[in-house]
Amino acid sequence: MADFIDGTENVTVHGIFNWIRLLIIFSVITVIGNYLGYKHPMTDSLVGMGILSLITLAGVWMERELPFNISSILYISIIGIVIALPGMPTSKFVLYYVSKIELLSIVTVFLAYVGIGMGKSWDEFKALGWKAVIITILVIASTYYGSAIVAHIILVLTGVPAA
Repeated sequence: MADFIDGTENVTVHGIFNWIRLLIIFSVITVIGNYLGYKHPMTDSLVGMGILSLITLAGVWMERELPFNISSILYISIIGIVIALPGMPTSKFVLYYVSKIELLSIVTVFLAYVGIGMGKSWDEFKALGWKAVIITILVIASTYYGSAIVAHIILVLTGVPAA
């Protein structure tokens, strides 16, 4: 039977526990970074990461169990949007606690995890060659500058002074 964490279609108890273990480790490290870097209370950050972890688990489970060919990212986004919509009974609770998690705290842990993953497959990375590195840098830079341009346009259109 395929393992849940491998991205295969079958959900196993072992795979679910692997995801839970991974999300707990990820959450604890994020909460510590969130406290040290931004002085958010650890209990609030832990609840916020619990919410994000539950949404992640639900989205990953839906990707594997529903008969549609839809990425878990879409399911996770939809769940997050729906439970945070104004008027939903969960809205105030979710927004309060998730707002206690700084994006940079999450991204730092995620990038460290990616770095460890890259370190394990260094031979595969080297096989991509220098062209892949340049393309990666260009994609990241383009995404950053594209986002900055869109944000600036929106700020100008809404009359908010740009910094």
